[in-house]
Amino acid sequence: MEIVVQVLVDGASDDLTFSYTVPEGMSILAGQRVRIPLRNRTAIGTVISVKEQDTSQLNYRLKPIAGQVSEDPFLTPGLMELASWISSFYLTPIESVFRTMLPKPSRGDSEKRKTEKAVALSDKFKPAELDSFTGRQVKQREVLEFLLANGVESLAKLTGEHGFSRSSIKALEDKGFAVIKERVVTRDPLAEVEYVESKPLTLNPEQAEVLERVQQSAKAIEAGGKVKPILLYGVTGSGKTEVYLQAIQKAIDEGKGAIVLVPEIALTPQTADRFKKRFAKIKDQVAILHSNLSEGERHDEWRKVLEQKARIVIGARSAIFSPVANLGLIVVDEEHENSYKQDISPRYQARDIAVVRGHLEKCPVLLGSATPSLETWNNAQNDKYELTRMSQRIDDRKMPLIRIIDMRQEARKTQSGPTILSHKLRQAMEERLANGEQTILFLNRRGFAKNILCPECGYVANCRHCSTTMTLHRKEDRLICHICGFSQLPPRSCPECSSKSIVNAGYGTERVEEVLRQVFDRARIARVDTDAMRRKNQLRDTLSEFRAKKIDILIGTQMIAKGLHFPNVTLVGILNADVGLHIPDIRAGERTFQLLTQVAGRAGRGELEGEVVVQTYTPHHPSIQFARHHDFEGFAEQELQMRRQFGHPPYLHLVLITARSVHQQRAEFSLKTLHARLAKGLPEDMRLTEPLPSPLVKSHDQWRYQVILKATSARKLAAHVRKVMNDLTFPSDVIVTVDMDPYSMG
Repeated sequence: MEIVVQVLVDGASDDLTFSYTVPEGMSILAGQRVRIPLRNRTAIGTVISVKEQDTSQLNYRLKPIAGQVSEDPFLTPGLMELASWISSFYLTPIESVFRTMLPKPSRGDSEKRKTEKAVALSDKFKPAELDSFTGRQVKQREVLEFLLANGVESLAKLTGEHGFSRSSIKALEDKGFAVIKERVVTRDPLAEVEYVESKPLTLNPEQAEVLERVQQSAKAIEAGGKVKPILLYGVTGSGKTEVYLQAIQKAIDEGKGAIVLVPEIALTPQTADRFKKRFAKIKDQVAILHSNLSEGERHDEWRKVLEQKARIVIGARSAIFSPVANLGLIVVDEEHENSYKQDISPRYQARDIAVVRGHLEKCPVLLGSATPSLETWNNAQNDKYELTRMSQRIDDRKMPLIRIIDMRQEARKTQSGPTILSHKLRQAMEERLANGEQTILFLNRRGFAKNILCPECGYVANCRHCSTTMTLHRKEDRLICHICGFSQLPPRSCPECSSKSIVNAGYGTERVEEVLRQVFDRARIARVDTDAMRRKNQLRDTLSEFRAKKIDILIGTQMIAKGLHFPNVTLVGILNADVGLHIPDIRAGERTFQLLTQVAGRAGRGELEGEVVVQTYTPHHPSIQFARHHDFEGFAEQELQMRRQFGHPPYLHLVLITARSVHQQRAEFSLKTLHARLAKGLPEDMRLTEPLPSPLVKSHDQWRYQVILKATSARKLAAHVRKVMNDLTFPSDVIVTVDMDPYSMG
């Protein structure tokens, strides 16, 4: 009998595995990364399974594993099972899922870790020998005394920061009293920040009830019961984060770990600060994982989790794959957020993956939001999820008053292009500035102008690589495509008719900042969007200054819409509530309602009451009116009624299949061929749309055509699509993607 392992080779799109024997003296576990001989080369792969087998009965000889990438299994048994589920549900090769689960430095033929030279005392050295270092050897003695007092120290710090000479250290090494060795350096993205431990707050009755429900869920799971995910529906400012903190503390006290998902990188600094402060007593207790970190920093944070030094993980969607041992709780904050949906393969939904991982690893899952997604809300109404409520702000603070400004009337008053600040909003801002209070202005469009156009001939500056207009960025003096990033100088006259009267149409955050600096010339103003926040830690620094009241007015995109807590903010202005409302997307109304409610929730979170001014050209739209009255349940009822009537999610699952190519006819023909195969033998309970151009028909020089399948069963959809796709081959220059439960139809 020999130990035989099944290894999935990196890059194996068809998920083929190969069998190898394990050399004597080598210990191998499932989830480990190994080197294997493959034909005439050495390849890297992941061990899928390990078993004993009598290889003497085989009519071929198995080759042995060539070596280990690391002695640690990078993928836990729970993650291996989760990867299998993701591969099946989202129609993605499992090798692609494994790659997504691992940080980049752990995917190659060796684990890339930062190292440095460090100096340590050798076993040969005895403290009594210090007396022998006299005269010209006094410098060597000082090095020895430092190492005795401080332990191992990096060579760079000894010769730089501490001023010891390289020759003194070399002399000690030659005598055998000191050794210079390589050691792994762990980078901490928050190393420069000092945290003072914060104490748990007293919970109000609603908070205490939610915490008790989470505890009951954990106990029921331990007793072998099947427990539902818990939806925490709590209004903005109701204290959801404190519930998360205390629920996690309970899990930590029981020797378990926790994962906290937040939707935006923007939310991570403030959320990380609160968790670092609460759990500051134990060093490295909290690991931070998000895409703003360097690859090295992210790998080191992931390593802390793998080695069980960190038991709490906070991060964006990929943090759900953290190798947390003995998982005790998963929290998904702002569970409704679209950013939890990955837009490249594997196209998973992190919120749904959290629910599946909780089921597989038998731990409670807490989904929190003031505006739950309609999928989650429908699951709670159908008793698939447990519903808990927090309907009051902490300390009985009032919800902000929301005023709707009809910008059509404002336009009639001014008659001079688009109005950025209505009279009411400008007046309210002046009052806040006079009172020393702060204002947040929200506009979900960056840049200076939405596009440029010629009023003489109708020319609009479009991207040559995508079927979309280009946005003017004044600071860079460039027209930039927000789809592919292509940029060019803006024309000074119309390229079509040579007219000099070319104008800027619409406005973005950059234009708003310019206008505000003219109108409020004494105010301290800052802008938060991806253009302004390019320097590392710039977002953290800006938010810290705003919290310290060094900034009066903060302008931003959706980066500032959620999760941020600033007690001195008493006014929020939403400059154009119609951005994103009138696009061809079944979720447009839902997204607008959620965004308005979340942005409005930034006001009045302290002792002073808050006010929200919403500027819109469609004041009677249901999304805006329900948001005005803080009525999520009323909005959900009418929106779900419409979704049921037209057969949209959450009542049906969708699969969006897109064919794209630089050759328009090939993309269209491939999609039509696929459509014909899907239609053949289509089950009666499925619906198939006609093949059509995508809403964004051209992107990154590629033409895009799509078809949508609908059914009540996601698994039946996946099975039908998988069967058809397995029997089809496409031209090499045509890429076909499959998106289960898509969040964007573009």
